[in-house]
Amino acid sequence: MAIVNPCLLDTATPPIPEAKAWAKRYGGARGPLIDLSQAVPGYPAHPALLERIARATADAATAAYGPIEGDAVLREAYAAHVSGIYGARIAVDETAITAGCNMAFFVAMLAIARAGDAILLPAPWYFNHEMALTMTGIEARPLPCDPAAGFVPDPDAADALIDARVRAIVLVTPNNPTGSVYPPATIRRFAELCRRRGIWLVLDETYRDFLPQETARPHDVLADPDWRDIVIGLYSFSKSYCVPGHRLGAIVACRSLLDQIGKVLDTVQICPPRAAQTAVAWGIDALGDWRDANRLEIERRAQAFSSAMGQAPGWRVDSVGAYFAFVAHPFAGVDAPAVAEKLAADRGVLALPGGYFGPGQDGHLRVAFANAEAAALAELPGRLAGFTV
Repeated sequence: MAIVNPCLLDTATPPIPEAKAWAKRYGGARGPLIDLSQAVPGYPAHPALLERIARATADAATAAYGPIEGDAVLREAYAAHVSGIYGARIAVDETAITAGCNMAFFVAMLAIARAGDAILLPAPWYFNHEMALTMTGIEARPLPCDPAAGFVPDPDAADALIDARVRAIVLVTPNNPTGSVYPPATIRRFAELCRRRGIWLVLDETYRDFLPQETARPHDVLADPDWRDIVIGLYSFSKSYCVPGHRLGAIVACRSLLDQIGKVLDTVQICPPRAAQTAVAWGIDALGDWRDANRLEIERRAQAFSSAMGQAPGWRVDSVGAYFAFVAHPFAGVDAPAVAEKLAADRGVLALPGGYFGPGQDGHLRVAFANAEAAALAELPGRLAGFTV
């Protein structure tokens, strides 16, 4: 057999299909499966948004190629939106639209690093980030995050891990998998660190629209007029607008870097999917109240999950926020895959093993509660009662 790329062979298999297979063995004895495995919106997109997408899909113009960096209407709307959030001036030509935030991350990494370089990822990490780096021969270097600190990474610990091969630090806030929200002061310290060490700060804010209501501003690094020297911002429209199947994400970066990113975009996607771009551009302003109601609903689900787990002796919620919780299981010495597999097959509760999210995480499960209603979450104490591995 001809040779397969060894970097790809070293890349983990997509984990969610493996976990979904465990759930197929559940016989339904305790009621419907409670699927807490994947971060998907648990409610539909706004009807007016779907109607606009349907109209656009029927328009022959959207079946044609579009601009490499996305249609102007969405780039303009997003640039204005981000400028308002951060009290900054983000120009249209400092934005690009991608086929989802995973694509945004992938093309950004190809633009700033090559095989043999390293990227610092707070661990536990989002598994697709690690996979993207491994398959391209870039080291995913873990920055261990302490559960006692709410899984918030420490800039001083990061500084000690930086050497000549490190090209960037990636921060995901609100975090997948832990739900941790990084304080603005911590993000500022990471920006200062990256500036001092001459590396990029990559901010993945996929879940920005699910920050707590009292959050005035996620951070202030984009308000610094020199942000363009070091900051790359990533975002996903999937969760906020309930359109993950339409694959729309965004990048904010300096124009000179986007010129290089554009080469990658032209190679791997030519242009982002077009049918939803005009609809989402409309929704940025028109659906603000709807998005806020969804944020409140996710907060209710987070509270329902935390309340339910408080009634499950031995289980401990170490972090919760946005779509996610990172939960310590009570079975010392048992690897998380064994816990998650039996929990799915015997009790009809599907969560992901912590080990999917990096080394040293086998004492935890990652729970994505956003797609489960509060009534289903309230069943968790009964499902977990008497459960053993």
